[in-house]
Amino acid sequence: MSQAIAERIHSCLVEAFAPDEIEVRDDSALHAGHAGARDGGGHYSLRIIAPAFAGRNTVARHRMIYQALGDLMIRDIHALAIKANTAAEATKQPT
Repeated sequence: MSQAIAERIHSCLVEAFAPDEIEVRDDSALHAGHAGARDGGGHYSLRIIAPAFAGRNTVARHRMIYQALGDLMIRDIHALAIKANTAAEATKQPT
């Protein structure tokens, strides 16, 4: 089920931001037995590069992502590690 949620996360964010790059990784298996995992919420990592983040600070970018994910944040996602950048920022960061 977690992989299906990862695909829904991907779809929602592609629709909302038309990103240059996006990677959603399901990390739920790394958190087996964790309270969030027992309750059905998955753990995910997100790397997204989109022009929509230009001029926005980290908190604003995360809020944009949370809003785009809507009910997924309430029902299906227990933890979401986010790395959100513009293309210019991404080229300046080490890999």
